Amino acid sequence: MDIQHLIDRLEELIDEGRHIWLTRFTMIDEERALELIDQMRISIPEEVDKAQRVMNQRDRILAQANEEAARVVDLAREKSATMIERDAITQAAKSQAANIVEEARQQAETVRAEADAYALDVLRELERQLEQNLKVARNGIEELARVHHQIQARAAAPSPVEPAPETEEAEPTRPDASAAS
Repeated sequence: MDIQHLIDRLEELIDEGRHIWLTRFTMIDEERALELIDQMRISIPEEVDKAQRVMNQRDRILAQANEEAARVVDLAREKSATMIERDAITQAAKSQAANIVEEARQQAETVRAEADAYALDVLRELERQLEQNLKVARNGIEELARVHHQIQARAAAPSPVEPAPETEEAEPTRPDASAAS
């Protein structure tokens, strides 16, 4: 499964969650969130496998380039051997052979550089996606942990309205009605 699709599903899960009034917190379905995280864990090795396939493809391209270079070099050697037999064009043959070898070397180097650049781009993109996925997962974990701790803290906190402790106070003395007369 595409890692980007999983990230979109995680984002949808958070958007669908129940927002806690007067807070930035959202309650989400823990089971669905953990399922998405598990799918991400499965998908990441797939991305690594893709990168490995790219590296293998790069190696295959390099091998083909080396074979082509060897073929061109062999061809150049055959041509130069034929030309050496002819005295008049010996110098031209050496020069042409050197040019062919240099051209083959340059072609092989170009193919190798392009393959390396392609592999590097793919790996950088994979790294970026992995870092983004890791950041999303960590943010989700931190948010869930913070909400969990707040819920626990609220449950452990005393109720805001507690009855006042009962104390026996002496009744205030009233002036005696007979003393007033």
